[in-house]
Amino acid sequence: MPKLQHLEKKVVWITGASSGLGKALAQQCAALGAEVILMARRFEELEKVRLSLLHPERHLVITADLTNEVQVIEAYQRVLRDKGRIDWLINNAGLSQRALISETSMQTERKIMEVDYFSQIFLTKLVLPTLLEQKSGRVIFVSSVAGLLGTQYRASYSAAKAAIHMWANSLRAEVADQGVDVSVIFPGFVKTDVSFNALNGAGQPQGHQDEAIENGLEAEEFAQISMKALLNGQEYIVVGGAKELLGTWISRVSPSTLYKMIRKAKVK
Repeated sequence: MPKLQHLEKKVVWITGASSGLGKALAQQCAALGAEVILMARRFEELEKVRLSLLHPERHLVITADLTNEVQVIEAYQRVLRDKGRIDWLINNAGLSQRALISETSMQTERKIMEVDYFSQIFLTKLVLPTLLEQKSGRVIFVSSVAGLLGTQYRASYSAAKAAIHMWANSLRAEVADQGVDVSVIFPGFVKTDVSFNALNGAGQPQGHQDEAIENGLEAEEFAQISMKALLNGQEYIVVGGAKELLGTWISRVSPSTLYKMIRKAKVK
C-alpha cells in the first residue's frame, strides 16, 4: 500500500469536529494540506475550530445533527457542490456511557446505538458511491478500546463501538479491490469532554470528568499518532497508554485472562 506524506488538496470530512478528537484530527489534516469539512451541531464552536486551522479559508463548516438523515443528506450534497469530491471520511462523532446495565433504560441503549452505530453507517453508505466512482478514498471510523475489551459501566458504548468495528471489517472486504480503503482507530483514554457528555442510565450527561480520562493522552498526541498510522495505510490502529495497549494484546492471546482482569478493575 503506497504511503502518503501529506494530504495536499485532499478533501477530508470529519464528524464531531467541534472539540476533542475531531478538533485535533482537523488541525493535523489541515497542517498536512487537506481541505477539511468540519461537521457537528454547534456552529460557533465549529467556526472557532475552522479559524484555528492552517489556511482557514480552505475549510468548510457544516452544522447538522448526525442522527437527522435529512440534514445529513443536505450536508453530503453541499460537500459535493462546494468541493466536488471526498477523499477521506472520518466518522468521529460519538456518545459515551457511564452506567450499569441494570440502571440503563432502553431509550438510553437505543440513543447510544443511534449515534455511535446507525448514524455512522448511514453517512458512510451515503458517501460510498462517490468513493467508488472516484476509485479512491478512505473511510475511517473512530471506535474505542472499549469496543475491543468491554468493561463495566460501558456496556452499550462498548457494544456500539464493537459493532462499528465489525461493520468496517465487512466494508473493507467488500471494497478492497475497488480503490477504497477502510481504517478503524481504537483510542484508549484521551483528555476530552467525553466523560462530561457520557450518558447515565437515564440518558442524562454525567457532567464530570473521569480520573482515567484526566490522566490520558492529550488529544493532540492522539491525533499525531493516528495521522501517522493513517498516512502509512494502517487499517487497525490502537492509540493509548500502556494499560490499554496491554489489554488489547491480552484480549488476543488470552481472553480468559482479560476477563479476570476486567472483573477486578476499577473502571468507572
